[in-house]
Amino acid sequence: MIRPRIRIVLADDHRLLVDGLRRLLEPDFDVAETANDGRSAIEAFDRLRPDLMLMDVGLPLLNGLEAARQIKAMSQSARILFISMHADRTYVEEAFRAGAYGYVLKQEAAGELVQAIHSVMRGHYYVSSMLGGEAAIPAFSPLQNPAKLVGGRLTPRQREVLQLVAEGKSMKEIGSVLQISARTVEFHKSSIMRELGVRTTAELTRYALSQGIAIP
Repeated sequence: MIRPRIRIVLADDHRLLVDGLRRLLEPDFDVAETANDGRSAIEAFDRLRPDLMLMDVGLPLLNGLEAARQIKAMSQSARILFISMHADRTYVEEAFRAGAYGYVLKQEAAGELVQAIHSVMRGHYYVSSMLGGEAAIPAFSPLQNPAKLVGGRLTPRQREVLQLVAEGKSMKEIGSVLQISARTVEFHKSSIMRELGVRTTAELTRYALSQGIAIP
């Protein structure tokens, strides 16, 4: 009996990388669709319900981490594998907090991505072999959800607002993206500043970058 090919939605805003990943994946998998921002990735997941979401961390409009949180809210069984250029431990931890099953560095994709996909589809967790030393999650095991080893602080909506603030968008622009009023955006921003104990937008931006909420 021939097993059906694993259906993948690939979300990355770098066209050359998308083309390269397609060539790498298509001999073994069905790349059902590509998306170039976080909101399009969510829409594609909702419409296609693929076996796997393969996503970059640094997506525009809504970063891959927040897109993953929203996808997991739609379906707890969703399989999400991140592929990223960021080797910092912060990004790895945030990925697993967001519901990822795996994290592969882009520079390791050629050698690891197919293996990582099969591992994730078996229900195991995967971290790129290059993520050692300070980037490693303590006590990582492919059979244990790494999210249990790390924690969180802001609500999903606050993280959305914070990302857009860090990207330099105005209150009105943020309201338009999130379909809320500028006054509500200002309320969220004030709440975030109180929660984090910061006073300026510059401090908010530094925090967002350091925590992997906004991508430089």
